[in-house]
Amino acid sequence: MTDSTMTDEKARASAWFRALRDEIVAAFEALEDSQASGPFAGAPAGRFEVSETKRASDDGSDAGGGLMSVMRGGRVFEKVGVNVSTVHGRLGDAAQKSMAARGVPGIEADPRFWASGISLVAHMQNPHTPAVHMNTRMFWTPNAWWFGGGADLNPCIEYADDTAHFHAEMQKACDAHDPGYYPGSRPGPTKYFFVPHRGRARGVGGIFYDDLNTGAWEADFSFTRPSAAPSCPPSCRSPSGGATPLGPRRTRIPARPPRALCRVQPRLRPRHQVRPRHRARCQCRADEPAAAREMGVSGR
Repeated sequence: MTDSTMTDEKARASAWFRALRDEIVAAFEALEDSQASGPFAGAPAGRFEVSETKRASDDGSDAGGGLMSVMRGGRVFEKVGVNVSTVHGRLGDAAQKSMAARGVPGIEADPRFWASGISLVAHMQNPHTPAVHMNTRMFWTPNAWWFGGGADLNPCIEYADDTAHFHAEMQKACDAHDPGYYPGSRPGPTKYFFVPHRGRARGVGGIFYDDLNTGAWEADFSFTRPSAAPSCPPSCRSPSGGATPLGPRRTRIPARPPRALCRVQPRLRPRHQVRPRHRARCQCRADEPAAAREMGVSGR
């Protein structure tokens, strides 16, 4: 599919990111409505504030945009953001050099780009319910295309069954496409989840994949969809499997932990890095989050 505008594929990817955004926003507001007990039940149910974003080219012409949706101070969510965007234009000089150095072919001769993606950051009122991060995107240039993204769990207070459930769901999504995508025995944290100034990895890990281009767009898009949909850990699920704000096992736990407990850090666990078996077009990993930010695509 190189040297192709990929008009249909880009439209499908962009529409799916927007549909996933709508699904998440509706589900989170439903969680707010259903919180009928607990210390925050008397508060107004949280609602997203939605604002449209616009991106302009250097000459002032339209270069895409998206939606920024933020909820603050709800019954379940302390703060959550769900952002989606589809942008296009020409890469700046710095981004061209960065991508050329990473092996994107023909980028300096034709620096056009198109990108679409979604990002989610959700932090809860009750520290016994873990925070979650997720983002995924599709990137196109005239001579290359790829998918990237990931999801990870960040509990304030770790519960082993939440961690096990999250990783099991991530592995299930990966194994459905390639058992090699989820190297569960990989030792130590990956660089992506490591926070240098703290000297440790964040949270209890997740998956991260980048420059996913096996040469089969349908297969790579098919992998991206289930790996992006965030799974709800047991602390947010009812015994029947339906999502609830705080499951029965957490409702009797105080919402605000003692001061000493707030200082407890989660145990360091292996982080899993998904890599495609074939890298047909480009090697784009190290600087993509920065490049994506320059182009208006939300990244973690």
